[in-house]
Amino acid sequence: MGGKKKKLLPFGFYTGFDSDNSSGEFSEANHKVPEMLDLDPHQSNRTGKHNGEPEIQENGIKRHRTSLPAPMFSRSDFSVWSILKKCIGLELSKITMPIVFNEPLSFLQRITEYMEHIYLINKACSHADPLERMQAVAAFAVSAVASQWERTGKPFNPLLGETYELTREDLGFRFISEQVSHHPPISAFYSEGLNKDFIFHGSIYPKLKFWGKSIEAEPRGTITLELLKHNEAYTWTNPTCCVHNVIIGKLWLEQYGVVEIVNHSTGDKCVLNFKPCGLFGKELHRVEGYIQDKHRKKLCVIYGKWTECLWCTDPTTYETYKKSEKRGGEQKKKSSEDDIKSENDEADDMPEVQDTVQFIPGSKLLWRINCRPPNSSQMYNFTSFAVSLNELEKGMEAILAPTDCRLRPDIRNMENGNMDVASKEKERLEEKQRAARKERAKDEVEWHTRWFHQGTNPYTGTPDWLYSGGYFDRNFSDCPDIY
Repeated sequence: MGGKKKKLLPFGFYTGFDSDNSSGEFSEANHKVPEMLDLDPHQSNRTGKHNGEPEIQENGIKRHRTSLPAPMFSRSDFSVWSILKKCIGLELSKITMPIVFNEPLSFLQRITEYMEHIYLINKACSHADPLERMQAVAAFAVSAVASQWERTGKPFNPLLGETYELTREDLGFRFISEQVSHHPPISAFYSEGLNKDFIFHGSIYPKLKFWGKSIEAEPRGTITLELLKHNEAYTWTNPTCCVHNVIIGKLWLEQYGVVEIVNHSTGDKCVLNFKPCGLFGKELHRVEGYIQDKHRKKLCVIYGKWTECLWCTDPTTYETYKKSEKRGGEQKKKSSEDDIKSENDEADDMPEVQDTVQFIPGSKLLWRINCRPPNSSQMYNFTSFAVSLNELEKGMEAILAPTDCRLRPDIRNMENGNMDVASKEKERLEEKQRAARKERAKDEVEWHTRWFHQGTNPYTGTPDWLYSGGYFDRNFSDCPDIY
């Protein structure tokens, strides 16, 4: 390795490019694997292990790894256009993409990143005021898409029957997901608080299309958060995600669309507008919205950026400030961290991040994005939470389901920097999935999901995939052989 680093040209997002319907015209194994980028060994610990064992902090909580085993590779030798030029206007879930456009995580693991800001769920559980609970839930919904910022590498499309589990006693939750359908690709997930204070579940079916210069993912599926102590349920769907400049220029990502969060117990609703970039980029990453009660009275206004932070203020203050802007009396942005903290004591626990959101005096900070590791750009722009997701600790393989993402040989080899092996393994797994599907069709045998079943969301009445229970009993005797 070594030498001058090449410019990174990451690509892809969400899920959907891998397919068991591949024609086989593009063979990844026949293509040159790009060179690796150097990681500064002084920036972080590559394995997160000490003498071969997980490092233990003084408080007894295991310290998760802080870096990937191998650095990210350069993608500059590959042409996106050569692959996508025949796909304009098409749905992309049946297009096989080379592994160089992936990141070493499954989409099931990407979904798990919803839990990075679980403290917001805990905060919602602790509030006695329903307005404050809705504010915390709104912040959680925005934070759930924040990990996608600059993450233009594509997660691996899960194999049918693939699962992922994560238990974090230090954060107070456990999580299980399963790929319940391959065409269309549907991922179902379920999480619960270890203190039995919340349940978080949903199913995601993003519809991807290529429009010539951009790739768009239209979100489908309902996300549900239940706060058990308050007997409340909140539902919403994610905004649309779009990657621009996939042919030429610097890739950039935006989220846009209206997200409605409904409290089905009180009738309160939060309406968040993820604004499109606009002609001159003035609205890039901006989020604005409000919370209203069941009588449609506005209770507060929310504003910020999904890439930075989220604030709230009362409607009167917000409208007064906006009128002042229009009259040319725009107030100067508060740049001093001390001034902001004087307005909101909660900021004391937030990371110090330089943001570009125009601060309205009197606003309350709801959420601020976590700082990323200093070498994040060399690790697919992963957050610290994402870096830990594919960690396979000693003894873990004996208790995991055999379908767990951590056991996928293509992802594991890619994470370890063995790109040729990873590419061949990816082709082998896709071929195995195709053969299994043909065998089921021949024998007229239907696929049966293991941990989730089709049903109706009890709050919205829409079709949903619901957790069947039993995963953590760890009876994995009838799990399929997918790897």
